[in-house]
Amino acid sequence: MTALHAEVTGTGRRDLVLLHGWGMNLRVFDALAEALGRRFRVIAVDLPGHGASDWVDADQRPAAQTFRIHETLAALTTHYHLLGWSLGGQFALDLAAALPAAVERLVLVATTPRFLAGPDWRFGLKAAALDKLAAEVRADPAQAVSGFVKLQVRGLARRTAGGVRGTLDEALVRGGTARPEALAWGLERLRVADLRAQLAQVKKPALVIAGRDDRITPPAASRALAAALPKGRYQSLAGAGHVAFLSHPEAFANLLRGFLRG
Repeated sequence: MTALHAEVTGTGRRDLVLLHGWGMNLRVFDALAEALGRRFRVIAVDLPGHGASDWVDADQRPAAQTFRIHETLAALTTHYHLLGWSLGGQFALDLAAALPAAVERLVLVATTPRFLAGPDWRFGLKAAALDKLAAEVRADPAQAVSGFVKLQVRGLARRTAGGVRGTLDEALVRGGTARPEALAWGLERLRVADLRAQLAQVKKPALVIAGRDDRITPPAASRALAAALPKGRYQSLAGAGHVAFLSHPEAFANLLRGFLRG
């Protein structure tokens, strides 16, 4: 498998890796990377099949796709702070559990260890919602992602929602859309993944950030995730939704700086 597309910015001495969510690309982190560039060397990565990263059908196991991220980072850094947003948060949990020596601190934004609700997990969405999105991806991938962008800003104040949606749309234009195969794979991962069993292996300090008005990842799921992590801490942002680092950039950046300073 080939390395993924990554971009390195900033002049700080410590490394901070950023992993984006489903359907998006690393351009969503441009403003955050700029805000943190004096303190960190920021490494933003396009997930497999997203943005400028290719999609490889040879091995579709979650571990194989996570290993592509590891191989990409291994050429750039050996010790780093790791931030994962949404689907990127699940990749981040995989890396933190498998590579405890590499990840120094972990930040999980709008992340849940299990996306769908179940008999012993009431903090997820119903399978019908994921089935609907998967059908939309098969029919028209671009339209499916566009609809998901609208869902990400639902619940925000009108002016804020317009600005965040514009930023997400611009990121898709500048950074490139995801491959249909990668979109379908990501939804299937969210359907079957249950990372609760591996959370005890994540021993590094972890900050779980949730928007109180998130319509995709219930804040209660993020709170439960933080409680299950050995060194987890939960923080919610009032008025924020699924993309808190765009809707509340200053508060988010300050929260991040404080946690990464220790």
